[in-house]
Amino acid sequence: MITIQNEILSATINPKGAELVSLIDKPTNTEYMWSADPKYWGKSSPVLFPVIGSLKGNSFIYDNKEYALPRHGFARDRVFEIEKLSESSVVFLLTEDDSSLQVFPFTFELRLHYSTEANQLKLKYEVKNTGNSAMFFSIGGHPAFKVPFAEGTTYNDYFLEFNKVEDLKKWPLDKDGLIESEPETITGDSGILPLTKELFYQDALVFKHLQSDSVTLKSAKTDNQLKFHFEGFPFLGIWAAKDADFVCIEPWCGIADSVAHNRNLEEKEGINALAPTETFERTWKVEIGNE
Repeated sequence: MITIQNEILSATINPKGAELVSLIDKPTNTEYMWSADPKYWGKSSPVLFPVIGSLKGNSFIYDNKEYALPRHGFARDRVFEIEKLSESSVVFLLTEDDSSLQVFPFTFELRLHYSTEANQLKLKYEVKNTGNSAMFFSIGGHPAFKVPFAEGTTYNDYFLEFNKVEDLKKWPLDKDGLIESEPETITGDSGILPLTKELFYQDALVFKHLQSDSVTLKSAKTDNQLKFHFEGFPFLGIWAAKDADFVCIEPWCGIADSVAHNRNLEEKEGINALAPTETFERTWKVEIGNE
């Protein structure tokens, strides 16, 4: 395990999957990350690469060949190299290998840059195409935040508040995790989403192209709050395992296949195309504070 910290925050990351496993607000000694209890969900913040969500038929077609990939790709299960490390930051690196080329026919460098800056933890994704042709990929996050995180509060005391008024429409998932053809409205023009365990009984809430670029996890019963910044991510997932004490706020550059998708990778909704030698970067941030 690798721990980075400053005077306010301490973050611990597992080199397997370069996965954030702990985020502690030091002044209050408050843990904000889910414990990864395998009874409910044995992860805390996997990186989703090179696909997000499910593929139709658990595979895709590229250059007239079929490649099988599991939900959310393979990076979350690989051990990353520690490329740079300081007291307050760390850079993890993953590159292609023989096994990845069997399921994803591209060469790449994937870096995860974690840094603590004042009361914020930042995670920058950096994807470099080291091949000779365009590379097609998705990348995103899946951090699970502990709910409740303040003593004397319960799950139903919390809500998510978007920074802009939103007419929240979710895109339902079918039994195979594929995106249905029509959205459903889940709230009116408020941008506030109360948390209940039942909210996630039919899988994740998937949003496309929100007006907001941040969302705050908060409760009227505590001044502590967590603000999640996702500027530059066109899709957002909100999810929890059944009856578990957490909520995932998932920023995505990419999305699961739709029920109508033709399985061609280049034509996948939300796919990112990266030219040879070029680099793609996106950053999400967790800001811990008091209201």
